[in-house]
Amino acid sequence: MSRTVYIIHTNRLAGNELTRLFGEWAPEVTLRNIIDDSMLPEVLANGCVTPEILRRYCAYAVQAEEAGADLIFNQCSSVGEAADVARAMVRVPIVKIDERMAQDACQLGSRVGVVATAPSTMGPTTRLIRRTAERLGREVSFIEELRADAFERMLAGDTKGHNELLLATIRQLFERVDVVVCAQGSMIALKPELGETPIPVLMSPPIGVRHAIEVLRSL
Repeated sequence: MSRTVYIIHTNRLAGNELTRLFGEWAPEVTLRNIIDDSMLPEVLANGCVTPEILRRYCAYAVQAEEAGADLIFNQCSSVGEAADVARAMVRVPIVKIDERMAQDACQLGSRVGVVATAPSTMGPTTRLIRRTAERLGREVSFIEELRADAFERMLAGDTKGHNELLLATIRQLFERVDVVVCAQGSMIALKPELGETPIPVLMSPPIGVRHAIEVLRSL
């Protein structure tokens, strides 16, 4: 049975990778996209999800349901807490790209390293992992590595410099934590260079898409 997934994006960076993953693992799924690239700059400027962002996000979720979505997929961790509110406004499931990753992190160890390039992502990611740990009855501690300099390099078009900074940051965590969480979905680009690692390094796009497909197939 054909299903339709609406992805709510805050930027265009993840679109191709998410399309590829859904196409590879669930070719029967029809993808539709809602892109509001004003949301992430607004989160960055204010340090949180504003009431204006919350209203827009919830409106997008309602519109997606009305347009025929069987599932709504939240692409951006920075607005994940808006997705939590939107869940009360629609009847179809909303799957966040990072929620299964948070569960995996809690089950893999108690010392969690979180690597982010934007403060707007660090806070929601650590709060999600902490809430997940409480739900699972586990205790976790965090080492947070915020690399705003990598974010600046990405904005300047220096992909190589962005990747080098993050690879070094991830590798220096290996002896200090049990699992590393890559808070930005765009960090999936590091996977080929990262290679085999002594501890799990979790990246949200493949984990999140597999989670969405599981939910779809359970409907």
